[in-house]
Amino acid sequence: MSNRQTKTDVILIGAGIMSATLGTLLKELVPDWNITVFEKLATAGEESSNEWNNAGTGHAALCELNYTVEKQDGSIDISKAIKINEEYQISKQFWSYLVKSNLIRNPQDFIMPLPHLSLVQGEDNVTFLKKRFEAMSDNPLFQGMEFSDDPEKLMEWIPLIMNGRTTDEPMAATRIESGTDVNFGALTRMLFDHLKSKNVDIKYKHSVDDIKRASDGSWELKVRNVDSGTVERHTAKFVFIGGGGGSLPLLQKSGIPEGKHIGGFPVSGLFMVCKNPDVVAQHHAKVYGKAKVGAPPMSVPHLDTRFIDNKKSLLFGPFAGFSPKFLKTGSMFDLIGSVKPNNVFTMLAAGAKNVPLTKYLIQQVMLSKEQRMEELREFIPNAKSEDWDIVVAGQRVQVIKDTAAGKGTLQFGTEVVNAADGSIAALLGASPGASTAVSVMLELIKRCFPQQLKAWEPKIKEMIPSYGVSLLKNPELIEEIHTSTGRALGLSNELQPAI
Repeated sequence: MSNRQTKTDVILIGAGIMSATLGTLLKELVPDWNITVFEKLATAGEESSNEWNNAGTGHAALCELNYTVEKQDGSIDISKAIKINEEYQISKQFWSYLVKSNLIRNPQDFIMPLPHLSLVQGEDNVTFLKKRFEAMSDNPLFQGMEFSDDPEKLMEWIPLIMNGRTTDEPMAATRIESGTDVNFGALTRMLFDHLKSKNVDIKYKHSVDDIKRASDGSWELKVRNVDSGTVERHTAKFVFIGGGGGSLPLLQKSGIPEGKHIGGFPVSGLFMVCKNPDVVAQHHAKVYGKAKVGAPPMSVPHLDTRFIDNKKSLLFGPFAGFSPKFLKTGSMFDLIGSVKPNNVFTMLAAGAKNVPLTKYLIQQVMLSKEQRMEELREFIPNAKSEDWDIVVAGQRVQVIKDTAAGKGTLQFGTEVVNAADGSIAALLGASPGASTAVSVMLELIKRCFPQQLKAWEPKIKEMIPSYGVSLLKNPELIEEIHTSTGRALGLSNELQPAI
């Protein structure tokens, strides 16, 4: 064991999209700070950020029906959709700044223009979608959204889905052309390449085993080299725990009071990927349906065109599942190990509340390939088993905590937990995660560096012109951002790839 101690200004744990984003922001704001990154795996973006482990929708709430809820009086609440869309616009502005400043190149390697559609079947769902369309199309953020319940129009939009349909059940879709497909794995790797060029010390195959407060208020990390087993100690004034499902155990080890009474509920997933290029060529969109009753929001079925390694592919899913691991490369004891005296009642309450969800997840695990094909055929009536393979997606760990809604409430979303003095912060939760990484990290900067914020604001505004401004109240700014980010990221209509 080596007792070598290394001091640095900032330590980032986990080489995913969140650490990549925070590191890049901090390097722009304070170039002379020393940053060290520890990643257990051999390369960046291998877990939740990886392109095969998430849907890459560029969540802008254009097509995800679970972000727009029908209220008791029948009206549609679109406030969550507005929030997520505004956050995604912030991400796009930051990426545009990086491209324009030549800090990253070739945006088409990580972002492509792609229509986003919502698709529903059945009288009630068609009524819901129409009401949702009316509520959203009035809003400048969702300009250009179209609605149709005409089978001929749907055939034009989604031929692969409409071909061979025998049912005369009413169907409807909304479509918006300004959607995107984002390869967050590629973006994460680009950002880490950029950080490396800025002398950020990135240590792969290094696992953070423990984390504790030193007497001077800094944080001391016990870091193990995965290959050699040697242990080093590293201290920093600020630590960010951005290890996806691995964040909760480290947050618990830090001992900060804000990390108590929080649990995690792991959900795994599978996608089906099409290996027949003729089928792939017939679809050019992300099409989101409605979640089945009892299903968690992240298992909304969707049929996605994806651009992976600059090649067009087609994925369907996700099929939810259950595994006690907190990471794809995690341990079967992750879930049980995360139960502590301070969160045991929270966890038990969540277990009691979520019996139907657990049952649903176990049923999903038991599905055969043919049963999964049957679900796919609700989207593609002519789907053939031999054209599709199964891919295991990433693990997601949903936050469980005590809220006004009661003890052990399961939270679907992304959450930052930080110490009162801002010296340590962790990111927990899942979707819409990656898409909103920039605004989540700006929020973290605001909470953890309040003294520096005023001095940093001009630079933040240079990177993100809409920073601190409500886009909804400034429709002309929305137009401006759409145009400038579209140009910088190659998303303008004239640059759209031929279908």
